[in-house]
Amino acid sequence: MTNKDILIRLRYALDIRNTEMVEIFKLGDTELSKEEVIKILTKSKEEELDENEEISNNMLESFLNGFITFKRGKQEPKPGQPERPELSNECINNVLLKKVKIALSLTTDDILEIFLKAGIIVTKGELGALLRKEGHKNYKECGDNFARNFLKGLAVKYRG
Repeated sequence: MTNKDILIRLRYALDIRNTEMVEIFKLGDTELSKEEVIKILTKSKEEELDENEEISNNMLESFLNGFITFKRGKQEPKPGQPERPELSNECINNVLLKKVKIALSLTTDDILEIFLKAGIIVTKGELGALLRKEGHKNYKECGDNFARNFLKGLAVKYRG
């Protein structure tokens, strides 16, 4: 699944308007106009060959950081903590799960319910492995199937 697909599906699932998308990108330190956001979120025939060109992992992660700020408000950094969250090098699907969990204040049970709405059963142990830091002995990379079903479950939960 491409970063563009992730953004399109997340936007649909949570019913985020174009103006809100611009604001979220801005909160994540990425300046985009409304026209640029519309261009990014629109699939055209030429782009089907190379869809991921426009949205890098860093751009998607900065959107997710902005989404956390959009939903939960600006948080003052604690002493010794960097002002902006550092961008990670781990699998973007794992980052998606973690950051959406934080932004929407989801509990483990909420996420398990979301997966259930999408038609797959995930155990608490499997979910814990997906939410671990890369390098932890129980860390598991989140595959596209998990990410796709998570976004599908979000759409069912939030759009009915």
